Amino acid sequence: MESKKSKKYPETTVGAYIFNNHGKLLLIRSRKWKDKYTVPGGHIELGENMFKALKREVKEETGLTIKNPKLFNVLECIYSKEFIKNKHFIFLEMSCKAKTTKIKIDNREAQSYVWIKPEEALKLNIDSYTIKSIKKYLKLKKDGFFK
Repeated sequence: MESKKSKKYPETTVGAYIFNNHGKLLLIRSRKWKDKYTVPGGHIELGENMFKALKREVKEETGLTIKNPKLFNVLECIYSKEFIKNKHFIFLEMSCKAKTTKIKIDNREAQSYVWIKPEEALKLNIDSYTIKSIKKYLKLKKDGFFK
């Protein structure tokens, strides 16, 4: 059961757009998003900065270690029917590089994963917020934001 506090304020979360050395993006298939593909991520704990939260969530969900996180998008998700619970989220979307490549998926968070070129990822069954962020990432990359 949700507390009154969680209903009173949006929940701020981080999303990790993790790229390997071949320029492929890691996507996970999640029951929380009704078996759609999404990116690893989760809540920022009280007193934790967003970059540490990103590294912690990625490690917990995938076993990966990441480097060079860069904030590139902020999205708001208000009571989306795509998510299994009635929640109001603020998503802080960050690109990063995988320092390690051995994945160990937390089955409570995801059922499977795929490394895929971002352009190709748009053809998969992905939640709409991840689609928006992938499109923004591709535009920013084209404009030279990511070096």
